[in-house]
Amino acid sequence: MLLKLFRGTGPGVLFLLILTTCIFWAGTFLHPQLPGNFIYETRPMPLYGLMKMAIGTNPLTGEIFTFVLFCFMMFFLVSFNTSIFFINERTFLPACFYILFIAIFPQCQVLNPVLPASVFLMMAMKRIMDSYRKPGTAYNYFDAGIYISIGSLFYADLVWFGVLLIAGIILLRSGNFIEIIISLLGLAAPFIITAGLFYVLGKDIGIMLADIRDNLFDKAAGYHFTRLTIILLIYTGLIVIVSTGFLIIRMGSKKIKSRKTFSLLLWSFLISVVLFYFVPSVSVEIVWIAGIPACYLLAHYFIFEKKKIFAEIVFTLFFLLVLLIQALNVF
Repeated sequence: MLLKLFRGTGPGVLFLLILTTCIFWAGTFLHPQLPGNFIYETRPMPLYGLMKMAIGTNPLTGEIFTFVLFCFMMFFLVSFNTSIFFINERTFLPACFYILFIAIFPQCQVLNPVLPASVFLMMAMKRIMDSYRKPGTAYNYFDAGIYISIGSLFYADLVWFGVLLIAGIILLRSGNFIEIIISLLGLAAPFIITAGLFYVLGKDIGIMLADIRDNLFDKAAGYHFTRLTIILLIYTGLIVIVSTGFLIIRMGSKKIKSRKTFSLLLWSFLISVVLFYFVPSVSVEIVWIAGIPACYLLAHYFIFEKKKIFAEIVFTLFFLLVLLIQALNVF
């Protein structure tokens, strides 16, 4: 019954999403907290440092800003599918699953650089997909590179998603060498401009480079996983694996643009997993990014799974486990 409610597209579903968001973020506002001792907090990237300076040190102000940006992100997630229509059904489910993914880690529901970086990653993926069947040299990849680079000036590890530019060119443009060069120029441009501004303003460029190095390669602060969190992560991982297999089996029956969009999303999810396990500076905050492709994988599965009762049970259990984590965080 719960899944059936979220699968709808009417105004009632929108109200339900707003209500769900408020419930899963209630603990954040009831118990405002400062961000953890992560490297991106102690040695912030340039744009994140400016954002923190503008918002101030009041944790509640930071959480309100994060919540507003999070709501914009949910709108973007729904709009991305609506514009490309790769799931082949208009649905709010991606936004619903993104709410649940982020709520797994209540400590991440604070001011952080990963959320604004995720918005820029979404903009980059949109520009990449806009290059599909575009004649001549597509400068979309220059724009996409700029978006990823700007996001990296909030959260340094987003720069590794520059791999998506190459993947997009291979998937959509038959490996156009000129577009590879253009994309790399776009990726480099914001960093060059930032370095130029530091020089003009008389700031130490060496400090900026040291901050970038530390954000990319220093070991992240540890995160305490409760037993319930571990259980939920195992359960979530199984759902994602099943959803991915479900998609791959049906990939051949989809339209070409849908296949390529899902392929790009799978690339982004794979990069997120690799970063979490092999890059020391990446910790649980990567859920803000990994949740983007994962929410589409799960939305596709729960829309087209023919065993409706089974899908309902799986979704309801997932929802209740996340709700329990949030309840324990509040009380």
